[in-house]
Amino acid sequence: MVTGARSYEGVAVLAPMTVPYEKSSPHGAARFLGRTLRGLIDASGIHKRDIDGLAVSSFSLAPDTAVSMTEHFGMSVRYVEQLVTGGASGVMALKHAARAIQCGDADIVACIAGDTCRPGMFADLVANFSRFSRDAVHPYGGAGPNGVFAMITRAYMEQTGATREDFGRICIAQRHNAGHYPHALLREPLTLEEYLAARPIAEPLHRFDCVMPCAGGEGFLVMSEDRARALRLPYAQILAAEERHNAWFDDAVQLRGGWALYRDALYAAAGLGPADMQFLQTYDDYPVIVMQQLEDLGYCASGDAPRFVRETALTFDGGGLPHNTSGGQLSVGQAGFAGGFLGTVEALRQLIGPDLGNRVPRARVGMVSGYGMVMYDHCLCTAAAILARGDPA
Repeated sequence: MVTGARSYEGVAVLAPMTVPYEKSSPHGAARFLGRTLRGLIDASGIHKRDIDGLAVSSFSLAPDTAVSMTEHFGMSVRYVEQLVTGGASGVMALKHAARAIQCGDADIVACIAGDTCRPGMFADLVANFSRFSRDAVHPYGGAGPNGVFAMITRAYMEQTGATREDFGRICIAQRHNAGHYPHALLREPLTLEEYLAARPIAEPLHRFDCVMPCAGGEGFLVMSEDRARALRLPYAQILAAEERHNAWFDDAVQLRGGWALYRDALYAAAGLGPADMQFLQTYDDYPVIVMQQLEDLGYCASGDAPRFVRETALTFDGGGLPHNTSGGQLSVGQAGFAGGFLGTVEALRQLIGPDLGNRVPRARVGMVSGYGMVMYDHCLCTAAAILARGDPA
């Protein structure tokens, strides 16, 4: 690990926790956040009073906030953060909490994300996603995220020659992974024929290209390595982490993300490259965004992801590049902002356990990336981190 002003040396990330997903729930977001926090406490053996930092990410928590959760949970904390950066929230929570530990602003930070889902709730969310969507898009027939990503997907296909079969390879591999992951809502095998024959949603997107809204929670703890060792808890280290917001804002249709702006610095800080990663967890609200991450994170050249997915096994047990080993959102489901934590939590499980049946053998280092808050056709938030299994000695 590199040392210096930008190093994350001395920080431990641990206790990956998932609150099982539900297609619909009568309960509010606070229940899923609270169950996640309870799970972190039980898994680590610490007391709630030992947690003096809280990072919260949730779409459906409003009008409550991260700080109001301290009242609901009976906590007094020195560090609090509310992340409203969607699919980038998990990596950002990890990164910011690590800095809080290093600076002495907190001793233990609980990073939790959770959302609920009820009939009609997603339509309300789309209609009021932002002032821009509410006032300038939705009243004129804006098609919501499916319409936005259909436009991005079509533009990507025209520029690169990608086909629906190429996108299908991503979805089928992730469904295979989900079949070995107990928390996934969609676990039945998916064939290419079934993928291609699925009903259209917003051309060229069909049913299996789109995530399923649901309810659930995800979380993890951040503390010092010394404390993790004293508690005899397995942990992961942060070799490198970066974020970028509103990259490429001049692009007419955004076919790249902010990862390309910091990719080289990320690998240099870790002293590793793409070929050294034993798994990759990407944000996968739609397959085209997976392809953008494969390119911008350096796994293949710009425009070359269609060839890459044709030639590379993406399952956890396929011997190629284990990708979205839980099944990703396309098979697990999208529990609101918890979807932005899904990849980070799964990366931690791959490194430190527990083994739920989808473990990459002998994995010691891997990457997770996030993508969130798309305003019409531009993604505002990207983040990525390289994590490694810590030394418990």
